[in-house]
Amino acid sequence: MEGIHEPVDRAAALVLRRAVLDHVRVERRRWFPARLHVGAPGGAEEVFATDPDDPDEDLDHALRADVVAALIQRARQRGGAVPMLWLTRPGPLELQDVDAAWLSAARTAAAEAGIGLTLVVVTRRGWVDPRSGVRREWKRLRQR
Repeated sequence: MEGIHEPVDRAAALVLRRAVLDHVRVERRRWFPARLHVGAPGGAEEVFATDPDDPDEDLDHALRADVVAALIQRARQRGGAVPMLWLTRPGPLELQDVDAAWLSAARTAAAEAGIGLTLVVVTRRGWVDPRSGVRREWKRLRQR
C-alpha cells in the first residue's frame, strides 16, 4: 500500500507538523489558490501556484506532471535528497478534485524520475496523505 502508514515515525511527524505550522504562519487569507511545494518543510522548497480564476491557467495531467517533474529536479539539484511534496489549500482535509489531480501528476513524475513519492495535503487544521488516509488534525496548533 502506498503512502504514509501508522504509526508515523517521530521525525516524519515533526516534519509534517512543521509544514502545517509554516502554512498557518504564512497564509492568513480565508481563500487562496492551492500551492504545490517541493522540498523540505522549514527548509529549501520550490513552490507552484495557479490562479483558478484565470481560464488560461487550466492545467491538464501532462502539464501538471511536467510541473512536478521540474520542481523535483530543481529541489534535487539544490539538496540532493529525494524531496517531499505537499499541497497547501483552503478547506477541510477531505479529498478534493485538486488533491487527486496533483497526486496523479506527482505519481507520474515520481515514476519517471525513479524516486519514491511522499505527498500530503496541508490545510490550516492539519495534514492528510491522500493515498493512505493517514492524517493529523489540530484544533489549535501552536509553535513549540
